[in-house]
Amino acid sequence: MMELRGALIGCGFFAINQMHGWNDVSGAKIVAICDRDPKRLRIVGDHFSIERRYTDAGALFADGGFDFVDIATTVGSHRALVEMAAAHKVPAICQKPFAKTLSDAQAMVKACRDAGVPLMVHENFRWQTPIQAVRAVLDSGVIGTPFWGRLSFRSGYDVFSGQPYLAEGERFIIEDLGIHTLDIARFLLGDVKSLTARTKRVNPRIRGEDVATILLDHESGVTSIVDVSYATKLSTEPFPETLVEIDGSEGTIRLSQGYRLEVTNGVGTEIKDVSPKLLSWASRPWHNIQESVYAIQQHWTDRLASREETSTSGADNLKTFALVEAAYESAATGKTVDLGALLG
Repeated sequence: MMELRGALIGCGFFAINQMHGWNDVSGAKIVAICDRDPKRLRIVGDHFSIERRYTDAGALFADGGFDFVDIATTVGSHRALVEMAAAHKVPAICQKPFAKTLSDAQAMVKACRDAGVPLMVHENFRWQTPIQAVRAVLDSGVIGTPFWGRLSFRSGYDVFSGQPYLAEGERFIIEDLGIHTLDIARFLLGDVKSLTARTKRVNPRIRGEDVATILLDHESGVTSIVDVSYATKLSTEPFPETLVEIDGSEGTIRLSQGYRLEVTNGVGTEIKDVSPKLLSWASRPWHNIQESVYAIQQHWTDRLASREETSTSGADNLKTFALVEAAYESAATGKTVDLGALLG
């Protein structure tokens, strides 16, 4: 199979993980990078030995010579860059949050669909080893039919030191972290028909909410709770683990701190260690997320080569994005939001 050539746009905080991941991916490599900041461009280019460097995305696309583009910029530039990729018939990966608004996200999906090019959102949390392990248990049927779930990410970790812009936005935890947890809820328990959300700002030094509790009514009949917090101080810091509880008609699943997976049914209880692999370039405690970056990029490469749709395609991610918008609407109004009405 011929190796796919990629271009990375955006050389900021998280893009370093993506570049390391691309180095490990089989069947693809990054041949060009782009960033408006010459310093960041130089740092990434020198570290990963990338000769083709651009400060303007238009010039990058005009020169071409790559099979896909990985857009790792902040959300305000996503629509323009995705539409630029579609105009040049270049398949695109887009970092989350997908877009500023749901209408922007829908326009981006339409642009790529009309151009006949794949679009995937870099929604990597569902690709974490422990989350994939939970999905495998559900698929095995050993706990029967799920009827209740809880997905929890509660932490006191200082995310603002590495990403200070997170403290400045009117929206914070649902848009930055909750979007991942909501996507995991969809991945494990199916699409959502309605939700109710409550938010709180505990840290006085930030503008947005740092705590959110969201009740989901899934189309399958499952009720689940998504709760996220960056204001929770615990004796043992769980960052960046997502903890999962699922009750089924024949048993239960518990993914607890330390990547401990406990499955109980009529036969008994099985306990497994589902820790992520510590890749050569990764570091604790980020290794869980870092491994999932590699996993989703390998998934993209494999699906692009086989011309199959990706797990987190743009079209699929519209449903996750809609959950984020619905959560903010519910928190603002105090009302339950119908997802069917929101998506049209």
